[in-house]
Amino acid sequence: MSAALIAASSLGTSLARYRRSLGLWLILLTAPIAARYMIPIGPDAMGVRIAIGSQLPEMTSPFLGVSLGIVIATLMLPVGWLYLRSNTTRRQPWQIEEVSVGSRLAIAFGRFGADAAVMLAMLAVLTLSGFFLAWLILPLHEINLAHIAFALWVVAAPALLGLAALRILFDARPLTRSGFGDFLFFVLWITSIAMPAITEGASPSFANNMYDFAGFVRPLTAGAPAGSDSFSIGGIEVEPGFVALDVFAGLFSDGYLLSRLAWAGIALALVAVAGLIYAPHRPRKRGALGGRLGALLNAGPPPRVEAYAPPAPRAFADALGLVAAEFRLIGAGRVFAVLAIAAMAMAALVNERGNAGALLLLAFAFSAHAGRSEARGLVALTKVAAFAPMARRVAFVAAGTLWALVLNAPALLRAPTLENFGVTAATGVGAQRWRLRWRR
Repeated sequence: MSAALIAASSLGTSLARYRRSLGLWLILLTAPIAARYMIPIGPDAMGVRIAIGSQLPEMTSPFLGVSLGIVIATLMLPVGWLYLRSNTTRRQPWQIEEVSVGSRLAIAFGRFGADAAVMLAMLAVLTLSGFFLAWLILPLHEINLAHIAFALWVVAAPALLGLAALRILFDARPLTRSGFGDFLFFVLWITSIAMPAITEGASPSFANNMYDFAGFVRPLTAGAPAGSDSFSIGGIEVEPGFVALDVFAGLFSDGYLLSRLAWAGIALALVAVAGLIYAPHRPRKRGALGGRLGALLNAGPPPRVEAYAPPAPRAFADALGLVAAEFRLIGAGRVFAVLAIAAMAMAALVNERGNAGALLLLAFAFSAHAGRSEARGLVALTKVAAFAPMARRVAFVAAGTLWALVLNAPALLRAPTLENFGVTAATGVGAQRWRLRWRR
């Protein structure tokens, strides 16, 4: 099979999975909603203000496009990253792909094409929203749809292509597939926003523009009036009056458009690197503690099965038994028992309001139990059990509240007021919000 066919197959499969995903329509709405609430309409409106010197630029069609591009290329990149890392394509059939002879370069470019298509579709929806926003805040005779679209895409499109390329690159190595990859992206994102400060006051050139991944410096400085080329972005205080900003002087300054094309080319190069350095998945090795400490903390062997044991009698109270089972499963393991004793000791020293140890322990315990019991295949299986999944979830809430009362028992015995019991129950319910993350 040729590399072109493999890339086309990878692209088509990823696009089909995106199309069937509800999250796609949510991410398409994210940018327009952000534009409405982050672009201020009027000098007194709240939003992300872009000030030249200490005044707002005059709102024109090109400046509106640049403003929308800045919002996407800076503030919305983390949202796009979270979507790309957690959407429906995060699980891939690597058990089949990695033993085949298919080109990893072709697969990487196919998936990059699908991710880039989704990001650029979000940008297209934002462009339509920009047209509507221009109709709200600009006189009709000053609206130029081509200027809005050109300024928006020149600033934001290379940044979104780079975001999609980083996703493919980070999926190529075991270390960056994990949470460390998300941390590394956060570092790179902050760096990309801070790097343009190096070129503040420098003359326009291709080399200087390459420091500006987000592409917002030159459009805000090259066409500013003399002596007012400093700028600030965010929730800032501004002085009355407006500054005339020639946006096209920045967009067509020396080396700017070429630098945006270069960043798009770098994105393609990163995808090629991802295909070349791709490392196959390996089963994780679960380490176990040795010695006496390991024997104490590690889970012991299960009890021996009695082949001729009589069947279990019917429970006296099924609902109470379900709550007891959830209570026992939340607190399973010797490590939990050790940490629970530590949390109760902390409750004996402080009051129930300050027992952060109990809240932290319950958050992790609830997450672990939810990860076991809310798996999609298991939920479908439990629908044929005696108790419906919703009944088990109600029992989970009750058992979690009981655990909160148990861990804070020393403080409650010292001050058994109704208010303290309410705070403790709220601690248990609040920690169970982590369960929703697994259900999603």
